Amino acid sequence: MKKLIVAAAILASAMGVAQAKEWKNVRIGVEGAYPPFSKTEANGEVTGFDIDIANALCEEMKVKCTMVKQDWDGIIPALLARKYDAIIATMDITEERKKKVAFSDKYQHIPARFAAKKGTGIELTNAFMKGKKVGVQRATSMDTYVTDNFSDAEVKRYGTADEAYLDLKSGRIDYVMIDSAAISSGLLNKPGGDAFEFVGPKLNDPKWFGEGAGIAMRKKDTELAEKFNAAIKAIRANGKYKEIQDKYFDFDVYGDQ
Repeated sequence: MKKLIVAAAILASAMGVAQAKEWKNVRIGVEGAYPPFSKTEANGEVTGFDIDIANALCEEMKVKCTMVKQDWDGIIPALLARKYDAIIATMDITEERKKKVAFSDKYQHIPARFAAKKGTGIELTNAFMKGKKVGVQRATSMDTYVTDNFSDAEVKRYGTADEAYLDLKSGRIDYVMIDSAAISSGLLNKPGGDAFEFVGPKLNDPKWFGEGAGIAMRKKDTELAEKFNAAIKAIRANGKYKEIQDKYFDFDVYGDQ
């Protein structure tokens, strides 16, 4: 009987070792429609801060990475369906998402903001927002924040941030709420952007905006999460993170330590 128990223990241990994945190849889901974090070039290539960070992390981990473009609406379902192994797409680490996926430590933390035509003004009360048309990207932290706090507002949900900017410019909505760096890059710094401005305060309450943006993975892939965490620390320590950050931003996108 003891021999059988020992043999079973050895077999279980061997199976555990066999199941541990070495992660020589990693497929990464990216959006390609959220500049400056990711955008799709004319030749179909996806570029941006998230892409450069992904490549730096893969180089640090010494793994071969393949970028897989995916619309935001289906980005978590596609991860769970094994279309790719991780998501690097400025995804806020929130309690709701933690029910479905595991996250790395944060790799950036940028507050969200409202933007509107200059002179519009804003008050963050339900009374003020009643009847106001607010554009958000569907299934984002900003979508949740506006829905939870302004029940009398008319929330317009878009597949991409650019679609929301177009409707703001045309007057079909009164405000957009996106993260502040994306608004600067995709709206305010574009031709015609000088007609618009940020309104209201920076918003980063963890209840809605989580702990910053992290890398999402399937819950069972703990070894991969550990690799990403170690790589994030490494590129912040060796200067690679700052080199990438300074290419896109003139402020610290990592946020508070």
